[in-house]
Amino acid sequence: MRLRCAVLDDFQRVATGIADWSPVADDVDVVSFGTHFAGEDALAAALTDFDIVVTLRERVAFPGSLIARLPRLRLLVASGMRNSVIDYAAAEAHGVTVCGTASSSTPPVELTWALLLGLARGIVEEGTGLREGGPWQRTVGADLHGRHLGLLGLGRIGARVAAVGLAFGMRVSAWSQNLTRERADEVGVEHAPSKEALLREADFVSVHLALGDRTRGLLGPAELALLKPTAYLVNTSRAAIVDQDALLAALHGGRIAGAGVDVFDTEPLPAGHPMRTAPRLLATPHLGYVSQANYATYYGQAVEAIRAYLDGSPVRRLPVSPARDAQAVPARTESTGRR
Repeated sequence: MRLRCAVLDDFQRVATGIADWSPVADDVDVVSFGTHFAGEDALAAALTDFDIVVTLRERVAFPGSLIARLPRLRLLVASGMRNSVIDYAAAEAHGVTVCGTASSSTPPVELTWALLLGLARGIVEEGTGLREGGPWQRTVGADLHGRHLGLLGLGRIGARVAAVGLAFGMRVSAWSQNLTRERADEVGVEHAPSKEALLREADFVSVHLALGDRTRGLLGPAELALLKPTAYLVNTSRAAIVDQDALLAALHGGRIAGAGVDVFDTEPLPAGHPMRTAPRLLATPHLGYVSQANYATYYGQAVEAIRAYLDGSPVRRLPVSPARDAQAVPARTESTGRR
């Protein structure tokens, strides 16, 4: 009996073309969904007849209540090797194997700089004005050389963002609750004495932290008030790290020069969401991980995971533990890059 595999949130309709699915073609029928299913009822209805589900990052939650409503589900493949929205205990209780894939830190680093440079030089405003016959030159760009880049987080992604800032001739400092001076020295940046000091001094602040109890709401009204009125904030990490209402208030009030945001409290962003029309905001629809190479890895390794499961030897099982699957994270990948 052939199995059925659902690929969720394939907005660009590339999942079945960017990777070779022939290794599972004799055993599995693949159905790609280009629209997002909002809510558990919609997901349960759409996935009830599927044995395998491939999901992108942490966009779709799989709580125990949903898993219980999917009696045929046997394999869940999530891109990346960390996923906080899957109930692993419920999956195990219902006989569902969960596997992951590698994920490169390069695309979010590059998008961070696309947003930062776009903000600093008014690229969208100037480009739109040029195409629409507006005034010739509207903005005066903010320089990077000699300016202060403050990084919240200095993991794999933060360190690579720092390297680009240093190449631009910026002064770079970093802070996180676990950051040590030794780590800062290793990357070649300053160790900010506190979060508040970094926010007060930086001309550009970029967020590269994992979301958890200690980082949720890390930048609220009081923290955003510390930023200079000429400062820019970039968040390609997780929306909940920055208080969204406080950020909107700062943008509308002109209390900061601008923000570049790739992550939102609700995704996809609803049509009437205030983040779509906020002033001084350069926003992208969560493109941090969206690149040809990353998608080829995601879907290529999803095929590997499906084939391995069918052969009785699941690979890259989640959650990762020392006792589980030595193949979980190949040494040459960047799947554990922290945001």
